[in-house]
Amino acid sequence: MEVGITLFIIAILIIAIWVIVEMKRFRHKLFAIFLIFLILFTYISFSVTLKGQDIDYKSLTGITSATQLYFSWLVSVFTNVKTITMNAINMDWSSNKTLDK
Repeated sequence: MEVGITLFIIAILIIAIWVIVEMKRFRHKLFAIFLIFLILFTYISFSVTLKGQDIDYKSLTGITSATQLYFSWLVSVFTNVKTITMNAINMDWSSNKTLDK
């Protein structure tokens, strides 16, 4: 009986250690995926935002103006998301209608 309990405890410890290692690995995978999506979002949004703009990327003033345009667009996106969220929160979501039978 004691051997069975000892093996059970050892098995639980082995499984716990394995789960902890996998969770750590999973957290690193999530962080890597987050970084990949962040890089893709930045590249795509930068390209779309500055499309059609006459900007010289070889000069410091061109890079500065491109950066200012991108960050002003990014701020406006977050401002719009905040406004939409605030409007959704302030809406009356209760049901005021009654069904007539």
